[in-house]
Amino acid sequence: MSTVESTADNGVNVQALLDARNALTDAPAAADFTWRASNEWVWGTHSKTTIEQFSGLGEEHSHKSSFSYEADHPEVFAAEDKAPTPVEFLLVGLSSCLTAGVAAVAQNRGIQLKSVQCTIEGGMNILGILGADPEVRNGFSDIRVNYKIDADATADEIAALVAQSQKRSAVFDAITNPTNVSVTVG
Repeated sequence: MSTVESTADNGVNVQALLDARNALTDAPAAADFTWRASNEWVWGTHSKTTIEQFSGLGEEHSHKSSFSYEADHPEVFAAEDKAPTPVEFLLVGLSSCLTAGVAAVAQNRGIQLKSVQCTIEGGMNILGILGADPEVRNGFSDIRVNYKIDADATADEIAALVAQSQKRSAVFDAITNPTNVSVTVG
């Protein structure tokens, strides 16, 4: 990946990202990161998740501040609707990751962004979650992401930004490829 000299300023320090890539290529063990969150049940289907620490670069790190998110189910699921549903958070993660990638790739390619807007929808048949039909999966049947991007670039260049963002998105990868998940009690 080479940088393009440009006056584009999308707020992404591409040189720091490229320097990190080069440094981690020479020290691959430091590239192993563990992201963490802790979740606590509040009441009913309502829970609170806190994010404070992660590990990487061979050591433990703390975020500048702790982040807390609540999740619940809507009243139509006989819940209290105190927060977004967990599947809506998945959509937040995907759209946020893809959008960050669009900004980083645009910066690296010298493309000035004027605006980036994304709508995201996930289709789901809830008969699976409710256990009413064992043939219906519990998760999304499909996810649709639509971008409206205004930039100093051609339509093909903008499409290439989005394509490269998908290629490098950790969340897109986790959703579209099998990921080993283990759940324990103890």
